[in-house]
Amino acid sequence: MTDLLFLLGAGLLAGVVNALAGGGTLISFPALLALGYPGLTATVTNAVALWPGYLGGVLGYRAELKGQRRRATLLSITAVLGACVGSSLLLLTPGKLFESMVPWLVAFASLALLAQPWLRKLIGGEADERTSPMVYAGVFAGGCYGAYFNGGMGVVLLTVLGLFLHDNLHRVNAVRAVLSLVVSSVSVVAFSLFGPVEWRAAAVIAPASLAGGFLGTRLARLMPAKVLRGVVVAFGLGVAVALALH
Repeated sequence: MTDLLFLLGAGLLAGVVNALAGGGTLISFPALLALGYPGLTATVTNAVALWPGYLGGVLGYRAELKGQRRRATLLSITAVLGACVGSSLLLLTPGKLFESMVPWLVAFASLALLAQPWLRKLIGGEADERTSPMVYAGVFAGGCYGAYFNGGMGVVLLTVLGLFLHDNLHRVNAVRAVLSLVVSSVSVVAFSLFGPVEWRAAAVIAPASLAGGFLGTRLARLMPAKVLRGVVVAFGLGVAVALALH
C-alpha cells in the first residue's frame, strides 16, 4: 500500500509539472528507481505511464488551441519523425555521450527561454512556422530528445516554439502540449512493442498523471505570461541540476 500511494503521488505531481512546463519525468522516474526497477525498465515504464498526463494537458488547453490546427498538425508530423529517431536510439544504443550532454541541453534551453523576448527580436520577431524552417529543425531535435529521454522535453520544445512562433505564450504552450503528446505517443507504441515495460507500475501512475495534467493546465492558465515563463525556466534549471547530479 505504501508503494502504491508513493507511485500515485509521483504520477499526480509529474502530470502537473509536465502540463505546466515539462520535467515531470524527474519526479516519476526516480520514484520507479527507488522501488528497485532497473534503469531501462524504469525509463520505458515511465514513458508509457505519463502518456495520459500529456493527453490531459492537451484537453485542458482546448480553448488555447482554437485556430491552431494547421500549425499543430504540421509541427506534429515533424515531431513524429524526431520521436521515431529518439525511440530507436534508446532501444538500440547505450547513448552514454548523449546522456552526459542532457543537463547542458536542458540548462541551455531554460536560459534561452528566459532570454526569449530579446532573442526573438534578434532573429526576427515576425517569424512563424510558415516562414522559418528553423522551427521544424528545432521541433525535430526536440522530438528526438523527448523520445530518448523525456526529462525537460517541454522546456526544450517551448523554447523552440517561443523563438520562432510570434504568438501569445499561453497559445504557444498549448502547441507545446500537443507536441509533447505526439512524442509521448510514439514512445508508448515503440516501448510497448519492444521495451521491458512494467505494466503494473504503469497502471498505477497513468490515471494519476491524467488528473495531474488537467490540474496543471488550470494552474498555467491562471498565470500571467511572464510568471509562466519564470516557472518554466525555474523547472528547467532544476531539472538540469538534478540530471547533472544523477
